[in-house]
Amino acid sequence: MKSYFIRLLNYDHFANTKIAELIIQTGATGKPVEIMAHLLTAQQTWLKRLKRIPAPLTPLWPNWAAEAFTNIIDDNHQQLLAHLETMQPDNFDMVIEYKNSVGNFKNTVSDILAHLINHGTHHRAQIGTILKMDGATLPGLDYVLYLRNLNQTV
Repeated sequence: MKSYFIRLLNYDHFANTKIAELIIQTGATGKPVEIMAHLLTAQQTWLKRLKRIPAPLTPLWPNWAAEAFTNIIDDNHQQLLAHLETMQPDNFDMVIEYKNSVGNFKNTVSDILAHLINHGTHHRAQIGTILKMDGATLPGLDYVLYLRNLNQTV
C-alpha cells in the first residue's frame, strides 16, 4: 500500500507542478490562484493530521502569490513522502482523530491519503476549467497519461 500511495503522491506532485506552471505562464489571477493556494494549504493541514500534530485553524483559502506555488508544491511533496517512508503496512489502517472548524472527526490513514489525492484532482479540474475558458491550452494531467510517460502500465 505504501508504494501505491507514493506513486499517487508523485503523480499529484507532477499534476500540481503542471497546473501551477500554467497559472504562472498565463498570468492568471483570482479564482485559479485562490483555488491552488487552498489545495496546497489543505495538503499541509492533512499532513499535520497524519503526523498527529494539531493543525492550527488557519485560513483554508490563504492569499498566496502564484510565484510561491512551485516551492510550496515541492516542500509539501517532500514532507508527505518523508512521512510515508516512515510508515509500516499496518499504519494505513490506523485511525486518525482530528478537529476542524465544524467538529471532531476520525478517518483511517489510507482514507485520508485517498482524500488528499482526490481533493487535488478535484481542484485542479476546477482551475483547468477556468483557465481553458480564458483560452489556455491545458496539459495532459490524466493519471494514466502520467504513468505512460513513466513507461509504466496500469
